[in-house]
Amino acid sequence: MFKLAVLMLLVVLFYGLALGQTVTSFDGIDASKLAHKQLDFDPNGAVGTKQYMEWVNVYFQAFNKSNFAPVWSAPQSGTQPWVKNGLNKCASISGDGVIIFDRLASRWVIAGHSNGNGTYYYCVAVSNTDDLSSSTLRWHTYQFYLTPVLGKNSQGHVYFPDWPKLGTWGDAYYVSFDLLDTDNKYAPIGVVACALDRTEMLAGKTPKPMQCFSDPSPIPVNGSYYLAHSLIPADFEGTTAAPAGRDEFMVSIQNPPNDGHSTTSNSINLWDFHVDWVNPANSTFVKSSLSVPSYTPGCYNVNFPARTVCVPEPSVNSANENYHIDSVGDRLMPRMPYRNFGTYESFLVSQTVQIGIDGNKQTGIRWYELRGSGTPALYQSGTIDAGSKYIFRMMPSIDQDNVGNAAVGYSVSSVAIHPGIRASWWNLPNDTAPKELNIKTGIGDEENSTQWGDYTSMTVDPVDQCTFWYVNEYFPANQTGTSINWNTRIGKFKVSTCTAAKK
Repeated sequence: MFKLAVLMLLVVLFYGLALGQTVTSFDGIDASKLAHKQLDFDPNGAVGTKQYMEWVNVYFQAFNKSNFAPVWSAPQSGTQPWVKNGLNKCASISGDGVIIFDRLASRWVIAGHSNGNGTYYYCVAVSNTDDLSSSTLRWHTYQFYLTPVLGKNSQGHVYFPDWPKLGTWGDAYYVSFDLLDTDNKYAPIGVVACALDRTEMLAGKTPKPMQCFSDPSPIPVNGSYYLAHSLIPADFEGTTAAPAGRDEFMVSIQNPPNDGHSTTSNSINLWDFHVDWVNPANSTFVKSSLSVPSYTPGCYNVNFPARTVCVPEPSVNSANENYHIDSVGDRLMPRMPYRNFGTYESFLVSQTVQIGIDGNKQTGIRWYELRGSGTPALYQSGTIDAGSKYIFRMMPSIDQDNVGNAAVGYSVSSVAIHPGIRASWWNLPNDTAPKELNIKTGIGDEENSTQWGDYTSMTVDPVDQCTFWYVNEYFPANQTGTSINWNTRIGKFKVSTCTAAKK
């Protein structure tokens, strides 16, 4: 009877999805195309004026926006821009790569951290054109020496710069890092945020020294478990720049107290980064707290907050237990798009939260909108669960178009459906109810790892300012043993109420 009820529920859900917004999607990079594939591959990308560009560990590819044809015959090595320019410190990038499209300059930006053994660089490449198919495409490449700003533990080992996230702002590219203690089960002990000299980087010139701040400051040699990790920098969207002199802002989760029993939080963190390139002594990095509706991070484990594995798949193991994957619920998720509507300024961010009760760890998507011309404050928030008692939603990324329609993409999975890709959209000014869309129905499960990437990305077309583009992962068949057979899917859709931006 239970199986019949689940089947009927799925029929209703998929019928409703089929009647929703028109979605076009196509396969992006898949593991079979890579010489050296990884289990944890962090699919993300961005839409530009002429192409969509995607990153997986550690390769990139671009696709024509009209016919989805790949720009290059095969995915390019993620280290290629630096190696070609002779920057040998970035000849090996371990992962955590990101791609953004700098809408203020119409340029592409690729970034990731180098492999280390205690010596780390942040590798950034900025294109000289918006057209990745151009014969004149060149990359301005930079290798920023991170080791001096990362701190060391009591054994003298440099903290590992994990999960870097990059954002475009008028006065700089801003990047954040988690500091992980390699001698203490890679526990987070703090964060570092840096401003990179965007003006000189766009011109292909030598940038001024990066400006970095840490929290805690100074960085401890015996740090306790840090509960505000994984900062997300604001990333510019739209055609109206932020007011002159506007500071960059970042956000991060505030996990519940690590006391072995607390499971809820009612705040997130806001970070105000003011950079002064003329007089760096005037630069500041200030943390404050924003009160939000109470939440439990997705798959929260009071004994090990970073262990957020609870999302079930249909496949079962030899003990007849469902395989599970990671919700990455212990942090806010990129992106944090900023859009200036003239009459107000809006920031968005999302996370995975627990929506089940009475021991049910089912997860859904929590989103926040911040507004304000000075220090932004929480304006509104909501939780997306689409009324389902069985489906887990996680790994979100959010954005909004030029009339305030928001869209968030995410993964879905349950004991009855293979991990797939969906999105929901709603209108922020009118606070309408979210409507869910299907981007890719799951086909297979991941049985040989709990890792489900670490992040995805939703971006809006900079030309029409209406079309949402989203990338995430799925499996064409069960991944078992030592096999690696993931695929990525890139979907696009437009809300009918959005009107294309005037040129």
